[in-house]
Amino acid sequence: MSQKKSGSGIQGMLAAIVIPASYALSLAIYFLVLGNNANFQDGNPELNPLPGNYLGIVYKGGQVVPILMALLLIVVTFVIERFITVGKSKGSGSIDSFVYKMRSALASGDIEAAKAECDRQKGSIAAVVKAGLSAYKQMEGDKTMDKEKKIATIQKEIEEATTLELPMLSKNLIIISTIASIATLMGLFGTVIGMIRAFAALAQAGAPDAVALATGISEALINTGLGIGTSAIAIIFYNYFTNKIDSITYGIDEAGYSIVQSFTARN
Repeated sequence: MSQKKSGSGIQGMLAAIVIPASYALSLAIYFLVLGNNANFQDGNPELNPLPGNYLGIVYKGGQVVPILMALLLIVVTFVIERFITVGKSKGSGSIDSFVYKMRSALASGDIEAAKAECDRQKGSIAAVVKAGLSAYKQMEGDKTMDKEKKIATIQKEIEEATTLELPMLSKNLIIISTIASIATLMGLFGTVIGMIRAFAALAQAGAPDAVALATGISEALINTGLGIGTSAIAIIFYNYFTNKIDSITYGIDEAGYSIVQSFTARN
């Protein structure tokens, strides 16, 4: 249990570090890379970007751009972190194959073989199954409890092990899902600000300037593009990880049910 708490604490610290670090890095990229003088006419960031210079064009998207860049960096960081965590939780082999081998061992009454399969598989499912198997073996040797209480004890052990494992799987997914919701809105916000700025500049110029207006609108739309792209990435990977976690959860439920059924049939 202490190891699980330690892992949860590390993941919590990761979120506290990644979010401000991503924004700081985004600001550095925005001002030092995108806002580099070499990207603009006469080397002046206040003027238009050089023709075809996309770094300068993105810079002209305004102060919302580094926020959107930070959101993208956060998504990428936590996608990598989730790949590592969910991969470890899944274990070293196929979940279906592990459950089948575990069931076969239980059908022959070989608890030690089933535990050996858990040691080979590792991951969340293996940890839950091993906890259930330990309770299974303990209950087989207990002559003081009736069958119903033994089954309840095994189920309780499996439920407690599951309670320890599952929170690690869904940790930080809320960050990805939140960014999936707000990235597009933040992009639209940046675009609205950019459009207001473009039309205000046009009004001060006195005479209509189609080129200046088109440039201002294109720069404002940079925010929408970044927001939609970030949101799309977040949605895709959120659904991907949710599906993987559902698969692991189903495997845990199936393995737990097999343990209880095996004990019921043999005792």
